[in-house]
Amino acid sequence: MTSKSDRERKDMEKILDELFKGLAEIRIKDPDSDLAREGIDRIYRVFNESFGHYYSFESFAALGNMYVMDDRFKANIDKYGEGLAEFLSKAMQEYADRQSEG
Repeated sequence: MTSKSDRERKDMEKILDELFKGLAEIRIKDPDSDLAREGIDRIYRVFNESFGHYYSFESFAALGNMYVMDDRFKANIDKYGEGLAEFLSKAMQEYADRQSEG
């Protein structure tokens, strides 16, 4: 993986911060709603375009599961809104299932 400059890291942090803030606003919605799918699709695209690693739908769903299984991830994500990690985990699984079927 290519090392990113400080500027690139800060830009990525800002993008992720904005994504998580936006998703925190809809965390009480159905994880399979159109709004949730749109947000999760943005995360999926950003992750695959930015981290030098391709996430299959299966590995993307597994990452979402890690958001609730690993207390460090959960705490970092839930700082945007209580329950966001749980919402993301469910929404990422729904997204992966839907994409795999389609």
